[in-house]
Amino acid sequence: MSNLPETPISAPSEPTISMTHLNHHYGQGSLRKQVLFDINLQIDRGEILIMTGPSGSGKTTLLTLMGSLRSIQDGSLSILGHELFNASKEQMTLARRDIGYIFQAHNLLNFLTVYQNVEMALEIQTVTAAEADTRIRNVLTAVGLEDRMNYYPSDLSGGQKQRTAIARALVSQPKIILADEPTAALDKKSGRDVVEIMEKLAREQGCTILLVTHDNRILDLADRIICMEDGHLVNRSAVDAIVQHPK
Repeated sequence: MSNLPETPISAPSEPTISMTHLNHHYGQGSLRKQVLFDINLQIDRGEILIMTGPSGSGKTTLLTLMGSLRSIQDGSLSILGHELFNASKEQMTLARRDIGYIFQAHNLLNFLTVYQNVEMALEIQTVTAAEADTRIRNVLTAVGLEDRMNYYPSDLSGGQKQRTAIARALVSQPKIILADEPTAALDKKSGRDVVEIMEKLAREQGCTILLVTHDNRILDLADRIICMEDGHLVNRSAVDAIVQHPK
């Protein structure tokens, strides 16, 4: 028998996002409509996942549930080890601190400058004013808005508004980024650039990224592609996407 000490077996790391038998509906009574059906999905730390699918298939609903923006009705959804089913408002707010959310509609505040809109994301973070300023300037430079910091949203193009929203999501260096059509208002080069910024964050900081997109030009950046159809996660379209746009 060997006297050598046994090497401990490392436990598998817990998924960043885990959902089991997740269902969701809108409305009540005769108007009740189910929009998500028995969703089972795990996303690992540092993984870049792209979700495709037709409009109305449930992608945005699923994204808002993962972003702790809606309450879980049925099933299990765990974010960074914290279960959100039956979570209180305070617990849901705490969960959002680790999430950078990029909305399709920008959701910028028109009375704040680009700099101030990005700065808002750091209000719940424990960083010094100097560090906050450095982070804001660095991220705005990274998305090509270093010369638009003092502009208001009304003075920006659609693409510049989207890049501001992306900078706001990135500045807090979140553990999870959830992005709803982040390249929709961007040209080919700008869209590629901002997704590559997200990819770099994932690789360097172990950030988990889920992108909802119809943009076939960025599919090759994904570690995995999934597809939603009529509220169900399906494999067929994802396989088709990979075949048509191999990495």
